[in-house]
Amino acid sequence: MTLDTRSTRPGPTPAATRVPTPVRPAYKKRMRLADTLQTLCVTSVALVIALFLADGGAADFGTAADTLTSIGIVTGLVGSDLLLVMMLLAARLPPIDRAFGHDSAMALHQQLGKPALYLLLGHAVFLIGGYAAAENVNVFAETWSMFGSLPDMPLAFLGLALLMAVVVTSLVVVRRRFRYEAWHAVHLLGYLAVLVSIPHQLSVGGLLAEGTIARYYWLALYLGVAAAIVTYRFVVPIVRSLRHRLVVDRVERIAPGVASLTLTGRALNRLRADGGQFFIWRFWSHGLWWQAHPFSLSAAPTNDSLRITVRALGDASADLPSVARGTRVSFEGPYGIFTDRARTAPHLVLVAAGIGVAPIRSLLESADFAPGGATVLLRSHSVGDSYLSTEIIELCQRRGAELRILAGQRPPRGGSWLPADAAAARITLATLVPQLRYSDVYVCGPRRFTDAVVRDARSAGLPTRQIHYERFDW
Repeated sequence: MTLDTRSTRPGPTPAATRVPTPVRPAYKKRMRLADTLQTLCVTSVALVIALFLADGGAADFGTAADTLTSIGIVTGLVGSDLLLVMMLLAARLPPIDRAFGHDSAMALHQQLGKPALYLLLGHAVFLIGGYAAAENVNVFAETWSMFGSLPDMPLAFLGLALLMAVVVTSLVVVRRRFRYEAWHAVHLLGYLAVLVSIPHQLSVGGLLAEGTIARYYWLALYLGVAAAIVTYRFVVPIVRSLRHRLVVDRVERIAPGVASLTLTGRALNRLRADGGQFFIWRFWSHGLWWQAHPFSLSAAPTNDSLRITVRALGDASADLPSVARGTRVSFEGPYGIFTDRARTAPHLVLVAAGIGVAPIRSLLESADFAPGGATVLLRSHSVGDSYLSTEIIELCQRRGAELRILAGQRPPRGGSWLPADAAAARITLATLVPQLRYSDVYVCGPRRFTDAVVRDARSAGLPTRQIHYERFDW
């Protein structure tokens, strides 16, 4: 293991980093917002069940047929509600981003996919079974009858099939076989699945009959979610892109296949972006305009410039270092809570590998800490492999942060993020950073690396609120 400490190493750890301080007010505010949003989510599920009970649903369990039908109605209501919650989590609403961050919101979005699908499958199975039992026919005859007698039912089955396609392609083992653009196109079918399922909800059964409170509430839910998606996925990004007029000002190649792009525009301070956040960028040039790319800031934002550092990891990103000066850029964001505002502890530990150094570098530049209050750990195969290392060394020297470049091959077995000799010597994050207990740890890099560092931090007893990470995959 190579420990490169070319930055000025600080003296003894300040007393402020040895004594835990109260949790920052900003963190408490974020937790209150998160609790409020979670309460609203649970309340929405409780309300749809209450609508069923208020319509006399509790009395509809007298026979086997009624029981199956009632279970089918409840599973459909709850499944549809969870589907709307999933869509809100992916709509990039500012309150959700401030409370949970984009990474956690999308993780929850994925976790809800299977339960929502299972509930909606149960909705179809139980309803068909209940109707078949009531009419004393088999389920195949009942299904055929529903197709013939209920004009909106084919759309309902189409919506269920589309939803199944979305969930299946979201599984990691399946997703890795798709190009991102193909996977994203399939994922957009989720919106169509919801849209085509609405007619049968309003025309079949009496719970959502015309003129009832339940019908107005249900329509308000759908319209509210649609308005949120249109506003924050389309309207806000278009307005911001037109207002700030971003263009490519400079492209600097910093390593083979790696380049920093400086983008200039107007009144960028109005975006309220922080070091460590990311945007979704669209470069309006030949071969690039139809693709959107999520890249983190690699420098603290200024009033007239933003900078990203890009590594060629795919066909599209490989073309970005060649983008022409003056190319127009549209964007969505900023997103994420990988920022100093998420801090809860006095000391700061920044850990990066590969292109994950980009948000770490911008966070190092903008974070609030006193000399001696931050430690930067860069992981690489060799000392010269660390991107932006010259800039980080200069920043550490200027701000009084300790820098360590941990170079070497990973051990052939085991889940250590450290070089083989360090892992053999039982070196851990806690031994590298004596102040770890009183630190917020920010980790960015490939998934396996990030997971290993997070495990190391948790094994040292660090609470979840003091661990922050960004992953570079989809």
